Amino acid sequence: MARKKKDILGKVLIANRGEIAMRIIRACRELNIDTVSIFSEADRRSLHVRQADEAVCIGAAPAAESYLNVDSIIAAARETGADAIHPGYGFLAENADFAARVAGEGLVFIGPPASVMRAMGNKIDARRAMRDAGVPIVPGSTTGSDRVKDVVKDALAIDGPVMIKASAGGGGKGMRSVEDRRGVESAVREAIGEAQSAFGDGTVYVEKRIDSPRHVEFQILGDTHGHIVHLCERECSVQRRHQKVLEETPSPALTPELRMAMGNAALAAARAVHYENAGTIEFILDRDGAFYFLEMNTRIQVEHPITEMTTGVDLVQWQLRIARGEELAFVQEQIAPRGHAIECRIYAEDETRNFVPSCGRIDCLSEPSGPGIRNDSGVYEGWEVSPYYDPILSKLIVLGENREAARRRMLCALDEYVVLGVRTSIGLHGRILRHPEFISENVDTGFIERNADALLGGDSGEIPDEAWIAAALVEDLGGVGKCSGGSGDSRAQRAYDDGGAWLWKQIGNWEIGEQR
Repeated sequence: MARKKKDILGKVLIANRGEIAMRIIRACRELNIDTVSIFSEADRRSLHVRQADEAVCIGAAPAAESYLNVDSIIAAARETGADAIHPGYGFLAENADFAARVAGEGLVFIGPPASVMRAMGNKIDARRAMRDAGVPIVPGSTTGSDRVKDVVKDALAIDGPVMIKASAGGGGKGMRSVEDRRGVESAVREAIGEAQSAFGDGTVYVEKRIDSPRHVEFQILGDTHGHIVHLCERECSVQRRHQKVLEETPSPALTPELRMAMGNAALAAARAVHYENAGTIEFILDRDGAFYFLEMNTRIQVEHPITEMTTGVDLVQWQLRIARGEELAFVQEQIAPRGHAIECRIYAEDETRNFVPSCGRIDCLSEPSGPGIRNDSGVYEGWEVSPYYDPILSKLIVLGENREAARRRMLCALDEYVVLGVRTSIGLHGRILRHPEFISENVDTGFIERNADALLGGDSGEIPDEAWIAAALVEDLGGVGKCSGGSGDSRAQRAYDDGGAWLWKQIGNWEIGEQR
């Protein structure tokens, strides 16, 4: 039976910040829905605050006092007369108690019901549900414990390397890989302790470790009338610290037969929990072509734009349309992706220093544009990158007629992308896209770690910010160099060589970010 929804969403409060808040604002605007942004004291000058119809400050900079403050968020919705709350991703997006609170207040939660979140938020319960639905799961335990002795027993019952995982976890917290039996007990103790600290729940479970897996996920949409479709897959194997860095669709690893099998498994997983709204079924794929359920993300994903680019389906708009009771306007057979899309997550961080965030003022910003290029951004020139939140600046997405065309287009877009004032991952993405293993489609979740010397070396090949400024001064003074490119292209290098180098030496060979 369909859940009762409001026929019209007149005003949506966005319980998030940055680029995802901007993405939701744009979707609401196209559907003629008013928006309310919430913000912390640190985000008072942020882009999402400027662009929303209304904005409400909900607390101090720390997330616990603002973006995770449920009482303040509900009060802001009441104060502004919002009909619904969109959580975006991160923060409270997969918090079942928050979803239940929103519904209990008579507001529409733009996402699945709390019951689905609870069913899939606990990874042990999710594994059992998927097993019962006929979805392949990684061999391992379907019960968990916070007792070291019990978990060690489960681990020793599995042949070969194992993974210890937190039941309530995510993002690699409470996760340990164990190569042999001698390290099992210490790994279990560490995993339980970290899970307890990170999630307030030390329950962990054991899986057989799948070596060199690929990470492939399927986007799903379910309306409140029982209709569920998938919008094909995304490959998310380029990761660091279990966090995605670059995504693409379609996956180079999938044959038509494998795509159909995985898509059917994704639909079975969604139907098993009566899924509603946008979500993602994540799988790992081994070297022999066997796939296993990993987890269900009960929210919009960071990487959703590449699916939008290839299918033409606006996923965020459909989140809103489903929330106001609309039926899906298409069936599975009508989903026909075209072309190849790649997304690069542009972070303010320094990969040469173990991905430490780079905070400070964005002194200069020039974003790429052109056919097949999309940049979902939440920043602007003069904005301060805060130390309080995830350092993602934007998501750069391209669409090409095939994988090689998309790869080349992304490299061109990265060369046009200039961000001065903070370190970014622009150069890292260029090195990834030029790496022979990426070009030959030989990618798995260990790709960055395996090629760390080539991808994360101290000599990034990028021109320091101060050298750009020096080169620009040379040009203004009559030099022949021209400042024009973000990831170290030949024209930019000439700007440096034609006189910027001399001025740069006068400024001093500073480390970017050290002076801020």
